[in-house]
Amino acid sequence: VLRHEEFEEGCKASCNGPYDGKWSKTMVGYGPEDNHFVAELTYNYGIGEYRLGNDFLGITLVSSQAVSNAKKMGWPLKQVTTAVFEAEAPGGYKFYLEDKEQLKPDPVLKVTLGVSNLQKSVNYWSDLLGMKIYEKDEEEQRALLGYADNQCKLELKAVGAVDHGTAFGRIAFSCAKDELPKIEALMKKENQKILTPLVSLDTPGKATVQVVILADPDGHEICFVGDEAFRDLSKVDPNGGKLLDDAMAADDSDKWFAAKKMKKASA
Repeated sequence: VLRHEEFEEGCKASCNGPYDGKWSKTMVGYGPEDNHFVAELTYNYGIGEYRLGNDFLGITLVSSQAVSNAKKMGWPLKQVTTAVFEAEAPGGYKFYLEDKEQLKPDPVLKVTLGVSNLQKSVNYWSDLLGMKIYEKDEEEQRALLGYADNQCKLELKAVGAVDHGTAFGRIAFSCAKDELPKIEALMKKENQKILTPLVSLDTPGKATVQVVILADPDGHEICFVGDEAFRDLSKVDPNGGKLLDDAMAADDSDKWFAAKKMKKASA
């Protein structure tokens, strides 16, 4: 756990999806957000379930330690190939674990998104957003892109019509603050979808960051955040784990819903 933050009302940039109530976010990863891929886990109080679509297809880790941990804990693993295992996180999210020694500081190899038209999506992410194409396989209808050789990659995989379900995830990248208005201007010029024009977002007791949020041809949300303020906001909080534990203990939502004889709402 790198940091944990609680919010009393919905985010004006829909960081927690289209929900207006109390929510929290927990950043988890293998190291600081400055130089690691990090997952942002959002929790909307009172929402007990989400319907998953086929937009997010999984995260791939290169870590024999993760495979070993799963086996020791009795966590279900499904062998996909000789050295790759599929694990399913609570809620149904897929993780693919490569049973190899972790050679890099960050074992997160790639994030896979479903797309409806591979060439159209590759054009968007490479021509407009400036990603390098590392691999493209027409037969398997997949492509691998990224901003740097030593960073986590984005894999696009054709799935037919893309269904986003109700969980509302997004991918975020940091860039120089001065680049944000340029990104916004380019998208306007190219008649591309801008979900949230340049806006400042507050986090209680922490730095205010500027973001622009876009949508690709399939509606995948992409957030560009000003790096200078983000580096301040995203500092590892040594109390992050305790804040999360305290919030979960205080929430105790299962007992609350049971006492009210109510079921948690499904989004």
